[in-house]
Amino acid sequence: MKENRHLEFKSDNSDSFLKTVSAYANYEGGRILFGVDDSGKPVGIKDIDKKCLAIENKINDTIKPQPDYILSVNSSRNTITLEVRPGSGKPYFYKSKAYKRNDTSTIEVDRLELKRLIMEGDNLDYEGFRSKEQDLNFDVLAAELKDKVGIEEMTRDILKSLNLYSDKEGYNNAAFILADKNTLPGIDIVRFGETINIFTKRLTLEDQSILRSFGEAVAMFKDYYQYEEVKGTKRKTVEMIPEEAFREALANALIHRVWDINTPVKISMFDDSVEIVSAGGLPSGISEANYLSGNLSVLRNPILAGIFYRLGMIEMFGTGIRRIRNAYSGSSRKPSFEVDSSMIKVTLPVMEDHRLLTEDEATICNVLSRNRSRQINEIMTSGNINMGKTKVTNLLNGLSDKGVVEIEGRGRGTRYRIV
Repeated sequence: MKENRHLEFKSDNSDSFLKTVSAYANYEGGRILFGVDDSGKPVGIKDIDKKCLAIENKINDTIKPQPDYILSVNSSRNTITLEVRPGSGKPYFYKSKAYKRNDTSTIEVDRLELKRLIMEGDNLDYEGFRSKEQDLNFDVLAAELKDKVGIEEMTRDILKSLNLYSDKEGYNNAAFILADKNTLPGIDIVRFGETINIFTKRLTLEDQSILRSFGEAVAMFKDYYQYEEVKGTKRKTVEMIPEEAFREALANALIHRVWDINTPVKISMFDDSVEIVSAGGLPSGISEANYLSGNLSVLRNPILAGIFYRLGMIEMFGTGIRRIRNAYSGSSRKPSFEVDSSMIKVTLPVMEDHRLLTEDEATICNVLSRNRSRQINEIMTSGNINMGKTKVTNLLNGLSDKGVVEIEGRGRGTRYRIV
């Protein structure tokens, strides 16, 4: 057992654990184990009842407001577990300072982060605050609403129904983000050449409606990852990367990002993949496991999410992870997701041979991906193959023709591996 973002060990009698109590209450919660050294080895506590009372008194006397916590004792090891739950009364201060976890360390939050905690504690969102700029136009939004929803004229009542305007406050920050002109970072797209030092094209989309930026980013994506193929008299569009996956990943990057950080959503385009990076990490109240499962969504910008939903650009009830993965359901190459406290990165790989695999072909590839190379008998006994040997052999030969699988050797010693 090792220390991590949600677990801390304490073998001494210092009060430094109180900073961690503040951090856990301000964010995702966590546990502090007393009577355990830095390596995770139990060293015990002499007077465990006295220690419990001291911990409780210190928390009650120094953490403001009162956090939600539970103390439990392991009598066999003479250790104490302090479990701190994420609170609704944020920010939680220790000696007039608020803290957060940075991997295995606890650090004081900066002024911008403290402002976010205050807004969260008051159940407020950045996008809902009154915009400093009130002279706004919405031609782009109006055109999208007319095309997608059938609204013929943009009126003040329409803006109110979209939660972009109120008689008391005027336009909010969500309206500013969607306005034709603004002063916000949008999307920075780079198409790389043979190395990351070579830019074949760069597009900086800023100071304009994110709806326009979204459309221009999708157009550039199509230029590089779609092409037309003619067979006989028929012409079809071939997707090297599923457009649905790119649209979903980019839309989610825009509506889930932190907008008070002056950095754009960054899109890096390579020959074999596209990376989309957005600022801010996960919203409070959702874990990395929840995010990756796609079973729980916490909207950081619910007004923007509502607009994107009305325009058919996202699925409202979900993070979009499942839709991105479903777009790759027939491919042996899968999207990947990286999450930390400051950013989310989605990587969309180019599909093998630019074509989707059949379900049976994808099953074979998923088995092969677990080892560098496997013989036919090893593939057949994997537990996931419900096909005859002849069919599996034919599928492997077909995958070899597509350039997805490489065949090594001959006869009984033949081995197969993903290229």
